[in-house]
Amino acid sequence: MRVLLTNDDGIHAPGLLALYQGLREEFDVHVVAPEVEMSAVGHAITLSSPLRVRPVWRSGSFFGHAVSGTPADCVKIAVQELLPEPPDVVLSGINLGANVGVNVLYSGTVSAATEGAFLGIRSDAISLDALRDPDYRFPAMFARELIRYLAENGLRAGTALNVNVPSVPPSQIAGVSVTRQGVSRFKERFDRRIDPRGNAYYWLTGEIPVEPENPDTDGAALKENRITITPIHYDLTSVEDVERLRARKLPEFRHLQEPAPPP
Repeated sequence: MRVLLTNDDGIHAPGLLALYQGLREEFDVHVVAPEVEMSAVGHAITLSSPLRVRPVWRSGSFFGHAVSGTPADCVKIAVQELLPEPPDVVLSGINLGANVGVNVLYSGTVSAATEGAFLGIRSDAISLDALRDPDYRFPAMFARELIRYLAENGLRAGTALNVNVPSVPPSQIAGVSVTRQGVSRFKERFDRRIDPRGNAYYWLTGEIPVEPENPDTDGAALKENRITITPIHYDLTSVEDVERLRARKLPEFRHLQEPAPPP
């Protein structure tokens, strides 16, 4: 089975290396990842500059391709140009830090998996709920189980799995839960500083999680030391609101005048 590995932490990230080392003996593994960290770029793609691709070697052996673009770029160019055949599975990660709640919309890790789903490929994003001293060994082992699961069960067209693993010893993991994406967010603030020339600059900081209220959401289950599996889809339509808006009077347009031609 051909597996494409990518991430948003960059091709030299230890989480990506852990996946590669944990999967290469069992699967036909290909690595195509950003050449530098691309965290929180969402589903951005590169249009205004060319994508540059270079080989990366580790310990004298070919490791993969580094791409001067985003995680979504990496999946696109891997499938269309770099791999001899399309992969059976796209696996993005292992991300440093959880991707739950609205953070999923910002995540380059999750967006790489979503891009795989765009292309009709079974896809996972996997993240470890740790920001310091991460131990990627267990998430890498669980990734093997995810690939086997996808091979046996598949996914509905356009669906990817967003997986989060608690950062505790395996003996303390309470189980695996299928969850909804929560609406948890972060309390953010900007740290204002002054550079040596007297100009102001800002660092986004203060990421204090706001706890989700519903216990079946990703963030809540993760805090109970459960591995969370959240099926996500790129159709962002608010289905509940479609009929509600159709039943109401919509904005008028016929009274609007033709716009004046540009000068």
